Amino acid sequence: MIAVRKPGVLASVQDLGRHGHRQLGICPGGALDMLSLTLANRLVGNADGAAGLELTMGGCELQFEAATRIALTGDGFGASLDGVPLWPCWSVPVAAGQTLRLAGANAPGVKKTGLRSWLAVAGGIDVPPVLGSRSTDLKAGFGGLEGRALRKGDRLPTGASSLDAAQRERRAFGLRGPDWGPDEDDGAIVLRVLPGPEFELFTPAARELLWGERWRITPQSNRMGSRLAGAELKRKHSGDMLSSGVIPGTIQVPPSGQPIILMGDAQTTGGYPRIGVVIRADLWKLAQAPLNGQLRLVQVDQPRALAAWAAQQRYLSQVAQGLAAAGWPSTT
Repeated sequence: MIAVRKPGVLASVQDLGRHGHRQLGICPGGALDMLSLTLANRLVGNADGAAGLELTMGGCELQFEAATRIALTGDGFGASLDGVPLWPCWSVPVAAGQTLRLAGANAPGVKKTGLRSWLAVAGGIDVPPVLGSRSTDLKAGFGGLEGRALRKGDRLPTGASSLDAAQRERRAFGLRGPDWGPDEDDGAIVLRVLPGPEFELFTPAARELLWGERWRITPQSNRMGSRLAGAELKRKHSGDMLSSGVIPGTIQVPPSGQPIILMGDAQTTGGYPRIGVVIRADLWKLAQAPLNGQLRLVQVDQPRALAAWAAQQRYLSQVAQGLAAAGWPSTT
């Protein structure tokens, strides 16, 4: 069991998502940064799809009631295990009774570069699956732990681990995670984008602004979508549109002209024009981008989008090969 002493701003149980139910209006959800959760799971000997915890803006405290092994990815938020620093992308043994603490986003002396962290525990978080997933759908109120964010006093069960005693107690080791920080000198994070189905409905000036503007992620952003602030994107002609299917990464433009990039908990259909879509290989960077952080959107074509996804999969294959060479169990 894991005892929640402090949940932080928003903590929830998440896995790789609830897929195959969009026709029922059920979003896929899951960890907003699936790359980080996958890495954390591999570092503790879990299957990629095991459930872990998504922690937002630090400020949480978790106590482990039994010996186990953990890995934290994403922003570290000054994490420590009984006062000893815990670095992101490290696999660490935990003794019964030890406490993991993540400092708050505004804690003094804490270097904060992102927004979220992902924690994997050997055996995974063993809450009942709903529609094939243990992810929490916060909007619909099901999955995870009672369909809600974690609260102080919650106790989370963990599943059976594939690690034996020697592996569980093995000395801490780590790997180099992907570099997700600012891509440009001004601190902007670059996201690659495919033009959307309604791209041509926007004025030439708006299409140029989409690629040329530095967009700010507003504090009104959440797991449903990242709301951006910047220049107004104008359409050639106003008017209502029929609702169409949307997916995580879709960039919708409401009447305000300020784009919204949909995330894992977004609706399955929408009536705003879709000016673009962030490629799948870059969505993990958006999940970690801090509030009030800067984005730059760069146009790519389909071959480049597919090549970026293939490169990410090669990275994961290299991680698996490296762990296997080090004698770590592979469950991929």
